[in-house]
Amino acid sequence: MGVRYTYTYGNFQLAHGKAFPFGASVVPGGVNFSIYSNHATAATLVLYHKGQPEPFAEIPFLREFRLGNVVSMVVLDLDYENLEYGYRIDGPYSPREGHRFDPTKILLDPYAQAIGGREIWGETPRSNDFYPYRARIVTEDFNWEDDRPLEIPTEDLVIYEMHVRGFTRHASSGVSSDKRGTYAGLIEKIPYLKELGVNCVELMPIFEFDELDNPRQNPLTGERLYNYWGYSTIGFYAPKAGYSSAPGQQVNELKTLIKALHHNGIEVILDVVFNHTAEGNEQGETISFRGLDNKTYYMLAPDGSYYNFSGCGNTLNCNHPVVRNFVLDCLRYWASEYHIDGFRFDLASILGRAPNGEPLINPPLLEILAYDPVLAKCKLIAEAWDAGGLYQVGSFPRYHQRWEEWNGKYRDAMRNFLKGTGDVKEIALRLQGSPDLYAKSGGTVDSSVNFITAHDGFTLADLVSYNEKHNEANGEDSRDGANDNESWNCGVEGVTADPDILNLRQRQMRNAIALLMVSQGIPMILMGDEMGRSQQGNNNTYCHDSELNWLNWNLLKTNLSFFRFVKNCIAFRHAHPMLRNRQFFTGEDYMGFGFPDISWHGVEAGKPDWADYSRALAFLLCGKYAKGGTEHDDFIYVAMNTHWEPHSFELPKLPPGLTWHTFINTFAKSPQDIHEPGTEPSIVNQKQILVGERSVVVLLGK
Repeated sequence: MGVRYTYTYGNFQLAHGKAFPFGASVVPGGVNFSIYSNHATAATLVLYHKGQPEPFAEIPFLREFRLGNVVSMVVLDLDYENLEYGYRIDGPYSPREGHRFDPTKILLDPYAQAIGGREIWGETPRSNDFYPYRARIVTEDFNWEDDRPLEIPTEDLVIYEMHVRGFTRHASSGVSSDKRGTYAGLIEKIPYLKELGVNCVELMPIFEFDELDNPRQNPLTGERLYNYWGYSTIGFYAPKAGYSSAPGQQVNELKTLIKALHHNGIEVILDVVFNHTAEGNEQGETISFRGLDNKTYYMLAPDGSYYNFSGCGNTLNCNHPVVRNFVLDCLRYWASEYHIDGFRFDLASILGRAPNGEPLINPPLLEILAYDPVLAKCKLIAEAWDAGGLYQVGSFPRYHQRWEEWNGKYRDAMRNFLKGTGDVKEIALRLQGSPDLYAKSGGTVDSSVNFITAHDGFTLADLVSYNEKHNEANGEDSRDGANDNESWNCGVEGVTADPDILNLRQRQMRNAIALLMVSQGIPMILMGDEMGRSQQGNNNTYCHDSELNWLNWNLLKTNLSFFRFVKNCIAFRHAHPMLRNRQFFTGEDYMGFGFPDISWHGVEAGKPDWADYSRALAFLLCGKYAKGGTEHDDFIYVAMNTHWEPHSFELPKLPPGLTWHTFINTFAKSPQDIHEPGTEPSIVNQKQILVGERSVVVLLGK
């Protein structure tokens, strides 16, 4: 039975709406519109035909349509498939009091499930468009068949951080020309992801954003710069339309991608940005929240200005009850309607700040996300710091092990160790999953997401090729990007033809991947690192929609031996449960196997050198302790030499009947640098092994 109208406005038939759900939803006979504002005095619904410059109707919400601080109504007989809508909200304009209502603005519904106006990436919008980002209505008719989130155990993940557009935009990707840089293009490269061996992709922001909101030009070329990464959200419920291969198909195309990834055993984690919005500071554009209820949605100083803990002009007031519910509803929507497996929260420490900016001991938002029944099986990964100086790696609120963290201390320690300046005592902790950071707070090994490179900073190839950032092309006089990269150029800054330096760089890259894959915790690799992608020393490529960011698939041929190395390292990790524990090692023989779960060694077996100047360290894992003794594995021995001279390591004795086999020797030339798991050859000398300068050896006792 359809909704019966009780009011008319012009030619429109109206009825009392339902306050929940917020946003626009199709009901029998019409569309229900519901919007919240705590301080508004009036609201008007503005209706457009798709793509038309002027609205065809503006319908005020009657007083009878208000319930609490929510207005809702049903408009009957709308052609919702050809509809775009927005709101005018009236109320006080008093910035010092936090109010910025302006009924001359047409506002985007923050609950819009699709947004028009940016259907084609990089296309210049209509000039003088008064309402450029337009809410659309989505019908839920996608056929998921039997698809569900995969629920892969966190300790078994190998994460691949990637940019949807950059992954296939380059002509060398081999993707159909009309699908390059899109969700559909990514589908065509799923066989590659399977071959590489990753079982989880972490997608850089896919919530709707405006790639054209960067006003700068590349001072070196004169080309326009973009908001390429997308960390500036416009619509939290809407997938990026410009990532679709066909205008208006972004919802179904993204769902098709997720369904295909799941079918191939690959989870999907979304990089979500709830710390700020695209509206910026006082000089920014009014798009949605500012005009709906500025005082509710943003953290404001006593004078009404915006607190800026995000470094992007404003900060969402995440622990206000209304905003908290908005975030929760949003994540529930993505988990239920898009089958998302998890979320990585950008600058997540902001989510733990009070409305006045002070860190909370028990942040309500983080707690409710951890205990929410809909999100119960979703991975929750925090970037445990913010731009306001709050650094919480190891101290981020954990809530019974529900939150994992990007382990920035792992990144920094590993970079220093690889270049020969690190502390062996700290690196021993990082290799074990950082028990010093997580055990004390009730965490487990998989609390730590280990990474050496990410979208922020150098690629792996640049990490071993540049001492300094080279961000001149960003148009900010190189003020942007981190200065503390802990990188080492191996003797020459940037491009070189010196074969010795090139060999050293290749070895350093192999060392990095090898150690990442034998570390306890969740490994994450950056898109293109497996084939030696460079950004020419730029450590902050957020603004480049060019070959600087696009993955050049020709590198796969140029660096095939390195790709083979990475692929086999990932396969080795999957094959050995001893590398994928949840509980921390004890260093003791607590099960009476004759070996502790982990033991440390130096150039002499059983005698690690913990001195500050030490550059040689080894460890032995007894595979009988795999997964807490519930699975059995081989013995795994890892010798690390970051010294500029070779060292001979005495090998620990194995139980009778077992012998040492070589899996990795990064000093050896390809293809002898690594072997396919299961084909590791036995070594001749079972008592010692020579570990070359700046190299890593991994042996199996089997």
